[in-house]
Amino acid sequence: MKRRDFIQLAGLGTGAFMMPAFAMGRNVSPEAFLEKSVDAAVNKRLADAALNAAKSKGASYADVRIGRYLNQFVVTREDKVQNIVNTESYGVGVRVIANGCWGFAAVVDVNNEAQMAKAAEDAVAIAKANAKLMKEPVQLAPQKGFGEVSWKAPIKKNAFEVPIKEKVDLLLSVNDAAMKNGANYVNSVLFLVNEQKYFASTDGSYIDQDVHRIWPIFNVTAIDPKSGKFETRNALSAPMGMGYDYLQANPSDKITGVTTRYNKGYDMLEDATAAAKQAKEKLTAKSVEAGKYDLILDPSHLWLTIHESVGHPLELDRVLGYEANFAGTSFATLDKWQSKNFQYGSKQVNLIADKLQEGSLGAVGWDDEGVNTKKWDLVKEGVLVNYQAIRDQAHIIGEKESHGCCYADSWSSVQFQRMPNVSLAAGKTPLSVDDMIKDVKKGIYIIGDGSFSIDQQRYNFQFGGQLFYEIKDGKIAGMLKDVAYQSNTQEFWNSCVQVCDEKDYRLGGSFFDGKGQPSQSSAVSHGSSTARFNGVNVINTARKI
Repeated sequence: MKRRDFIQLAGLGTGAFMMPAFAMGRNVSPEAFLEKSVDAAVNKRLADAALNAAKSKGASYADVRIGRYLNQFVVTREDKVQNIVNTESYGVGVRVIANGCWGFAAVVDVNNEAQMAKAAEDAVAIAKANAKLMKEPVQLAPQKGFGEVSWKAPIKKNAFEVPIKEKVDLLLSVNDAAMKNGANYVNSVLFLVNEQKYFASTDGSYIDQDVHRIWPIFNVTAIDPKSGKFETRNALSAPMGMGYDYLQANPSDKITGVTTRYNKGYDMLEDATAAAKQAKEKLTAKSVEAGKYDLILDPSHLWLTIHESVGHPLELDRVLGYEANFAGTSFATLDKWQSKNFQYGSKQVNLIADKLQEGSLGAVGWDDEGVNTKKWDLVKEGVLVNYQAIRDQAHIIGEKESHGCCYADSWSSVQFQRMPNVSLAAGKTPLSVDDMIKDVKKGIYIIGDGSFSIDQQRYNFQFGGQLFYEIKDGKIAGMLKDVAYQSNTQEFWNSCVQVCDEKDYRLGGSFFDGKGQPSQSSAVSHGSSTARFNGVNVINTARKI
């Protein structure tokens, strides 16, 4: 990717937006995406060559991941196409345990049994070398083999089968709509991902999976010609584990209010039209007065707060201090969990880890070490009850099996513990956003994600957003700007007093969540209904010049 293109794309994102290494794959034509990948029978033969070689060299366990990773993004600005990129990455990674220690090797020559065996032998040699420095041997949670099984994302329309022209026409129409409604500048991008993954292990599993993800985004800018000041508004879309059908929203799925959202699909054209008008409105919006407010947080905003203050700090490797990259370790240490009464949040707060939810970014049938995926509680009625653990961590928290949340972003990367979908459960009592707002005397309604900052224990934080509306005596009183709220994780979640019911439930998420060293990127969803948090400290972010 050229530096200029990267800068233009980076300007589209928020603090959570991180560009992936698309260039890792070779450039291919769009037609190559539709070519049939190697079938399961061939993959089984190749995988067996690696597994047998690993066992012959002394491995007590081995797994093989054959992966074909397809990426496409279409980039436009105003009335021009700026870039269309198609990449394919194809190879195999072999992970083993030998002498009680992990070893890993990868090779790009997938169709060569000798190379597969060589990768396995290299992985065993690395494991044996690592074992000389080992403090204690790897303990894997038991895992049954599943034989030959498969899983496919339940997409209705494969986005890679949609002609490039149709995608370009959509983005240019989005740009045109924004410009006609007051935007001075607009960028739009369509990201597509397809992971074709084959997993085999000495446990007896041969798992074939086909994963799809999509993310349509844009950024509009409105300028005041007199002052030269400008305001922006990003798309309120969510990245999803869906096909092109995500862009064909059903009007019956609309959630109306200050701005329109959808709980199943996404109308990019409608959102761009609203975004242009709202960016203009932000130019004359009142700057917020700092102080304590009751916050009404829309799912399009709350997903990021969940991600940073719940998803990451409850990763067991962070809790144990094994992982400290990308904002450190975790305040949620084992002693808090062991006490069985650590109040992570109020009784209205139920936070759930889930690798099953249809349409979510994290949904798969099996994780990248062959564990069938599941759903489990992290925080129940406010109390911390569990973490996220994989096979070699489960014994540390007394679990008899992995949670099934192991992932690698490429065949050439070693798999490790990654965040599952982590979501706030909807309230059980019928409650709409309008009804929630009626009881708020002094508050702010926040829509969309923005910049954020969080400390090295995932405790003290600050979050911005896209749209801010003042609430006075139970009514929306107008738009605000320069808003950010500050709190700490425990104080914030204990200030949660209401959560709307499941009719308001929607997914947000991160397409490129970074973790590890060397860094890897994964995709994860976070769902919620609109929630109310009382007495949160709000600051004014306007620069005083």
